[in-house]
Amino acid sequence: MENYKREFIKFLEGAGVLKFGDFTAKSGRKIPYFVNAGEIKTGEQIAKLGEFYAACYKDKIGDKKTVLYGPAYKGISIAVSASVALAKNGLDVPFFFNRKEAKDHGEGGIFVGYKPQAGEEVVIVEDVITAGTAIRESMENLSTLEGVKVVATFVMVDRKEIGKDTLKSATAQVTEDFGFPVYSVVDVYDIIEYLEEDEKNAENVTRIKNYLAVNGAKE
Repeated sequence: MENYKREFIKFLEGAGVLKFGDFTAKSGRKIPYFVNAGEIKTGEQIAKLGEFYAACYKDKIGDKKTVLYGPAYKGISIAVSASVALAKNGLDVPFFFNRKEAKDHGEGGIFVGYKPQAGEEVVIVEDVITAGTAIRESMENLSTLEGVKVVATFVMVDRKEIGKDTLKSATAQVTEDFGFPVYSVVDVYDIIEYLEEDEKNAENVTRIKNYLAVNGAKE
């Protein structure tokens, strides 16, 4: 495993973002591990998270300037921290996010921050992809922006699970449906490899593998 992946997983676990147990994902699936960006609670932690996203962005997109979109609520801090980290590396990109409910006074609407213009490209930054539900909600919101094109989504962890009504992975299904790639800093198999380095994690490894045997993408 690449060292940056090990360091990222260690960071997620140390910050309480990556947990093991019994949880329910947004998709409704019962899952043996959970990734929750809401556990990032300090300036140092969110700055570090932004650096990992920025590194992934630079690796996949390079110095191309886009607009970062952070879906409420967890995506908001990710978009801000990633844009700050990119700016420190010489790439100043704007960002915006949505409200859960449209505002009917002041500037109005559901978006806060930069307003993408026709012809501009948007990158969605999320915490995790399970069945692709959250990305589909984002695409519904972003479809109201005329002439704006979504070119990629970045997440912390790709769970490598089947998407909605398909045996394909959620990431593959999103790419097929919307025409853009989904990039992740790490995926569930990186997490398994990391856990297997310590025998005390054997039970969690078994539970995750059993879960993937049912819900893992059959690609």
